[in-house]
Amino acid sequence: MKIVLIGASGFVGSAILKEAVSRGHAVTAIARDIGKVEKLDGVTAKSVDATDVAGLTSAIAGHEVVISAFNGGWGDPDIYRKHLDGSRTIVSAAKGAKTRLIMVGGAGSLHAPDGSQFVDSPEFPAEWKQGALAARDALAELHNETELDWSFLSPAFILKPGERTGKYRTGGEQPVVDEEGQSTISVADLAVALVDEAERPQQTRKRFTVAY
Repeated sequence: MKIVLIGASGFVGSAILKEAVSRGHAVTAIARDIGKVEKLDGVTAKSVDATDVAGLTSAIAGHEVVISAFNGGWGDPDIYRKHLDGSRTIVSAAKGAKTRLIMVGGAGSLHAPDGSQFVDSPEFPAEWKQGALAARDALAELHNETELDWSFLSPAFILKPGERTGKYRTGGEQPVVDEEGQSTISVADLAVALVDEAERPQQTRKRFTVAY
């Protein structure tokens, strides 16, 4: 397939890039600094501002799917606004290009057994809260979309470097946990799940999550 990957140089994006090209897909890799995009066969790197709807729409046109690993910038005090504005731009561009969108969001908007969302808990880490709130609000806006073919992937709570096993379990609104109550996955296997969804859509117009 021809894939656009936004945020291709980040922790998640770089893993998705490797997974996609390993399967023979052609990837247009969009990043703030294209010098940080890994140089791989089948990859064309482009620098497009996340607030430039017209530029992003043009970059997306002609591709079969957009995968967004966009992040407003952890540690930035303005991350809420930047992440939500960037997410809105990406949605607008995907709609304008009439291209399917798979967006990687946070785990904070997943639901606890009592129905609350983890991001609203007083125990939720303060350093992640504004980014998680922005991702939650971006997901809420996606639920109101009537034109866009979208999916939203919330990772496991513990997302870490690690080997690619090719194995994972899929859930919906609540986290997937193991026998010890842990929700964890390697970034390599998160990428496997995401590219699997790009190739064989199962989660159209819904949020899903993956973990071991």
